Amino acid sequence: MNQPGDDPQRAEEAGSGYDRLADVRRAGLDQIAQAATVDELRAVEAELLGRSSSLAELQKGLGSLAPEARREAGRAVNEARVELAAALAEQRARLVEAERATQLRSERLDLTEVPYEPRRGHLHLVTQTRDELEDVFVGMGYTVAEGPEVETDWHNFQALNIPVAHPARSTQDTLFLAYGEPESVLIRTHTSPVQVRVMQTQAPPIYSIMPGRVYRKDTPDARHVPTFHQLEGLVIDRGISFADLAGTIEVFTKAYFGPDVTSRLRPAYFPFTEPSAEYEISCVICGGTGCRTCSGTGWIELGGCGMVHPNVLTMCGIDPEEWSGFAFGFGFDRLAQMRHAISDMRVLYDNDIRFVSQF
Repeated sequence: MNQPGDDPQRAEEAGSGYDRLADVRRAGLDQIAQAATVDELRAVEAELLGRSSSLAELQKGLGSLAPEARREAGRAVNEARVELAAALAEQRARLVEAERATQLRSERLDLTEVPYEPRRGHLHLVTQTRDELEDVFVGMGYTVAEGPEVETDWHNFQALNIPVAHPARSTQDTLFLAYGEPESVLIRTHTSPVQVRVMQTQAPPIYSIMPGRVYRKDTPDARHVPTFHQLEGLVIDRGISFADLAGTIEVFTKAYFGPDVTSRLRPAYFPFTEPSAEYEISCVICGGTGCRTCSGTGWIELGGCGMVHPNVLTMCGIDPEEWSGFAFGFGFDRLAQMRHAISDMRVLYDNDIRFVSQF
């Protein structure tokens, strides 16, 4: 039985088709060079190397050739296919690069001309609040004092009648630093250490406020953040009583929040004051009816206050038999939250320009 290629006449007829291989290759290279887009090149590739292409037909006809002619023709078909594939890849790279350059030119932004009038920045709401509070108290005759944010255990606790192992320490969520003796250096949990430093360096009478940043291991929520700001006040003079403290809180409340805000002092305990109280105002978010911000109570605790404990005066070198005084403290992040009816304190630190630009 005859095998493909055994018939000399059929082999001669089939072999004559490979004489046009050079023409197929040249025509293919011309088509590739003329393709102007990647899509056009994709169509040319299908025409030259696809199942219905001339090269595919010649590939199928190799079986009818004599063995020697089959080898020669096969090598020629493969060389043409490789050459066309290389030309396609090179042209595709050029076209992709050209289309990318065109896209970049069309999407290019001219930054030499600002499309809008630039606006000047302004102080953050928390900073604005601090400045306003300082103005209120300076107007009442107070001075402004500052101190370090990294404090010793003595200034932050012991000088304030909070000795080692005192239960009040557990409520501070203190962040100690790996410096010196264990638990001897920390980042301050309140600005009360500045009161201690003022009493140590300034003779009475003292009328001073201490604004600044403080740190606690609080879990962030609508009313708490781990890093916040406090303003504390200290008055040391002869004949100071709790009535002076209540009057000062009332004057401050009216000056900052306006005449319609209700405040109250509720009995409390602090180791550095005796007697002590918590300072609260009616919730400005819900008007006192109860909401998430005030935990449904209708009141917002702003801080603590009380008469300076005689032990604190003694440790700071002031005679409690001659001098008396009061102290108060509150977070002015929360004051800003209440004054501007901000339901969640965390937005103060999100740096969302849509929010901070409102103030």
